Amino acid sequence: MEEMSKNKMGSAPMLALILSMSLPAMFSMLVQALYNVVDSYFVAKLGVEALTAVSLAFPIQNLMIAIGVGTGVGINSLVSRRLGEGRVEEANRAATHGIMLGALSGLAVALLGIFGTSLFFRSFTSNPLIYQMGCDYVYVVTICSFGMFIQINMEKTLQSTGSMIIPMFSQLIGAVTNIILDPIMIFGLFGFPKMGVRGAAVATVAGQILGMIFVVIMGLAKNHAVNISLKGFKFNAKTIKDIYAVGFPSIIMQSIGSVMTMGINAILITFSDVAVAIFGIYFKLQSFVFMPVFGLTHGVMPIMGYNYGARNKKRLMDALKIGLVIALTIMAAGTALFFMAPEQLLMIFDANAEMLQIGIPALRTIALCFIPAALGIMFSTLFQAVGMGGRSLLISILRQLVLILPLAYFLSKLGLNFVWYAFPLAETVSFTASLVIFSLLYRKHIKNLQPLSGETPAAEA
Repeated sequence: MEEMSKNKMGSAPMLALILSMSLPAMFSMLVQALYNVVDSYFVAKLGVEALTAVSLAFPIQNLMIAIGVGTGVGINSLVSRRLGEGRVEEANRAATHGIMLGALSGLAVALLGIFGTSLFFRSFTSNPLIYQMGCDYVYVVTICSFGMFIQINMEKTLQSTGSMIIPMFSQLIGAVTNIILDPIMIFGLFGFPKMGVRGAAVATVAGQILGMIFVVIMGLAKNHAVNISLKGFKFNAKTIKDIYAVGFPSIIMQSIGSVMTMGINAILITFSDVAVAIFGIYFKLQSFVFMPVFGLTHGVMPIMGYNYGARNKKRLMDALKIGLVIALTIMAAGTALFFMAPEQLLMIFDANAEMLQIGIPALRTIALCFIPAALGIMFSTLFQAVGMGGRSLLISILRQLVLILPLAYFLSKLGLNFVWYAFPLAETVSFTASLVIFSLLYRKHIKNLQPLSGETPAAEA
C-alpha cells in the first residue's frame, strides 16, 4: 500500500492524478458550501437580527477553522514530505499526533468560548436580541468544537497519503447531517423543541461529530500509507515543531481573516446592521467559488510536497501549472455568476429592498477579486507544500491587514459602495507580491533540484 501511494504521487500522469485527488475534495467542499448557505437560509427566516448575529459570529468560526485547517495543513505537508523522502516512521508519528492535537485544540477553543463569547458580542452590538442570538450560537459551536478539529486533522492526514475518498465521505456525512437537522432544530419539527439560532449551531456540531467518528474509525481500521496508532502515544517535541513550522503560519494566516472580518464589520455597522448582514451573505455565497479551489489545493498540496521531498522538479512545477489553470477556470466562472445574477443570489436569503440595494453592487464589486485570488491561493499552496509556510503568512498579512482594512476604512469616507473595492485592490497587490516571492523561492530552492542520491526522476506516464 505504501509503495502504491508513492508510485501514484511520484509517477502517475499529472492531470489525471490531480483530478483523481482533487475532485473528491472539491465535491465535498461544495457540499460544505451548500450547508453553510442552507444554515443561513433557515436562519434568515428568523429575521435580519438573526442573520446579523450569525454574521457577527463568523470571525469566531473563522478562527476555529484557522486553527483546525492550519494544523491540518502542517500535518499534511509533513506527512507527504516524509513519505516522499522514504522516512515512513516519522510520517506515522506525525499522523498519530494529528488526533491528539485535534483534541487539545477543541479543549482550548471550548475555554475561549466559555469565557470570551459575551465580551465579544458586547463589543459589536447594543441590540439585546442580536447579542442573545449570537451568544446562543457561539457557545454551542465552541464548546463542541472537538469534533471539527479531530475530523479535519484526520482528513488532512489521509489526503497526504493520496487517499481522498474517505475524507470526502466524512465531509458528506457532516454536511448532510447539518442540512437535515437545520430546519428540525431551528423550527422545532417532529417533536423537537424550537431552538432558533441555537438550533443551527446544534445541527452544525452534530454533523461535525458524526463526520469525526466516521473518519477516525476508517483511519484506524483500514490500512493506509501511514500507520496511525494511539497505543503508548507520547508527544514528540520535534514532530510538533515540524507540524507547526508550516501549520502555525497557516493558522496565523487564516486567523488574520477573522481580524479582517471583525474590522470590516466594525466599519460596516457604522452604516447599518443590514450592511453587516450583506457581508455575511457574501461570505456564504463566495464559498461556492472558493471552496472548490480549496478542494483543488487539498489534492495538489500532497503531490507538490511528495515531489519536492523526492526532488522531482518537473512534477512539482507541472502540479503548479495545472493547478493554476484549473483554479483560474473556477474563479472565472464564479466572477461571471456574481456579475450576472446578484439579485437572484441575494433572494436565496429573502432579501428585502434595502438588502438588494446594498447587496447587488457589493457582490459585483467584490467578485473582481476572484481571479487574482485564484493565483495567490495556488502560490500559497506551493509555499506550504515545500515547508515554507512563512511566505504564505507574509502574503496574508499584506492582503488582509496591511491592505484591506486601511483601504476599506479610507474608502468608507466616500460611501458604503466604495468599501467593497478594498477587496479586489488588495488581492491584485498581494498576487503581485506572491509572484515576486515565488520567483525568489524558485531560483533558490526549486530551479536546481536534483534527485536524491541513487535515484532518477520519475518519468511521466
